[in-house]
Amino acid sequence: MKPELLLKRPVYAPLQEVLEREFTVHKPWTTPDPQAYVRQSCENVRAAVTTTSIGFSGAEFEALPRLEIVANFGPYLTLVDLNAAKERGVAVTSTPDSTAEPVADLAMGLIVAVMRRLCEADRFVRAGKWPAGVFDSGREVRGKTCGIVGFGRIGREIALRAASFGMAVCYHGPRVKDGVAYPYFDDLEALAHRSDVLVVACPSTPATRNLVDARILEALGPAGYLVNIARGAIVDEQALIAALAGGQIAGAALDVFRDEPHVPAALMAMDNVVLAPHIGTSTREIREERSRKLLASLRAHFAGEPLRHAVSRDE
Repeated sequence: MKPELLLKRPVYAPLQEVLEREFTVHKPWTTPDPQAYVRQSCENVRAAVTTTSIGFSGAEFEALPRLEIVANFGPYLTLVDLNAAKERGVAVTSTPDSTAEPVADLAMGLIVAVMRRLCEADRFVRAGKWPAGVFDSGREVRGKTCGIVGFGRIGREIALRAASFGMAVCYHGPRVKDGVAYPYFDDLEALAHRSDVLVVACPSTPATRNLVDARILEALGPAGYLVNIARGAIVDEQALIAALAGGQIAGAALDVFRDEPHVPAALMAMDNVVLAPHIGTSTREIREERSRKLLASLRAHFAGEPLRHAVSRDE
């Protein structure tokens, strides 16, 4: 008999196909009342698969009395209650991988898209407007200054790409980074004033919530662009909408939102905003790597072998 597994949300389709071959998979999101379904139908669930963005709460551990392992599709366990897992003796695994490069690729693509007005140009052509008129020009990327908020692995990769496009690079963070030659600004407002494009690449913490607010957007100025590939909560979304509507900044390119997947209608109505559905790490290569690691962990557990990519509460 196949072990029963709770799948909290749809995942990469090829992975889900394998899970459904090797396990009896419960899919509560397909039911009218997912919580009631878990209580009534998941008593014998021994494994659960979740994702970085939805995690696994203490209440969910309590609702599954026979749970043995939680496998996270993604490297980050911020939303998994590791204390509850430890108390109940449930193993937790993740899928460590390198996401800095593809996220930086997206950031550079968004910079080019918003400055060269690529999405607007696409809509212009599709609407049949080209034969009747000339599309308004965008701005060159070369020669502009890219200010990066947060200079960890992703920030450094963005800097490499921006520099290769002929941009000047400067950065802001809690401290100067050793061995980094780019100019450092300890004051974010000063960095925004200096930048043509401000790229948000820092972690979301209580200290960075609404870090990019009306004051920073005003400093960025009417010729400046905001790009956010970090987390929606870092940018004051209402202040951003007001700045865009009032012409205080030239445009924005956003891969993340405060209440995603819900995007404010005001942003969707603006031509000078490029919108993406949080796809920074959404590449086939990353999905396949995570699938291999997640399946390896589940198979090892049910074969009684040492777990791969296990995470402890202390870690």
